[in-house]
Amino acid sequence: MSALKALTENFPSYAKDLKLNLSSLLNDQSLAEERKLGLILACAHGSGYKPLVDAAEAEVADRLDPKFADAARGAAAVMAMNNVYYRFTHLAGNEEYAAMPARLRMNFIATHGVEKVDFELFSVAVSAMNGCGLCIDSHEKILVQHGIKADAIQTAVRIASVMKAIATVHPTL
Repeated sequence: MSALKALTENFPSYAKDLKLNLSSLLNDQSLAEERKLGLILACAHGSGYKPLVDAAEAEVADRLDPKFADAARGAAAVMAMNNVYYRFTHLAGNEEYAAMPARLRMNFIATHGVEKVDFELFSVAVSAMNGCGLCIDSHEKILVQHGIKADAIQTAVRIASVMKAIATVHPTL
């Protein structure tokens, strides 16, 4: 049994949909396997829930190129910071904040070492988990400019939603 399925194995009936959706996503073939596994890893790390991170790491072990896995982890790390900062600049009533330089190091965005669209998919998924509309819009726009179709972006966000839900429900059991 997969490590992620094992994590949800004893979910109660009220969380059965999460278990079923996870299984469906693990079997989904609409995205390349590497991309799907990268999204799972990015979203697990983006959740900040260690049992989910451990299960995702076990799930992708020996199945994901180390550089690709680091890009997924890096997207979660950078979005953890950026989603807070840019959500603030977007939501604050004072427009002066949006005009100020962020002065946050984000070098990994330029040095992740994978295809731009993969890193952008990881970033839009984690941004959706974190509720940063400004970041969602920014990453989605880049994905569309690079020819990524709406169904692929939707699948990335479906993965994010299920991973976030598992991270929310699992600690309560």
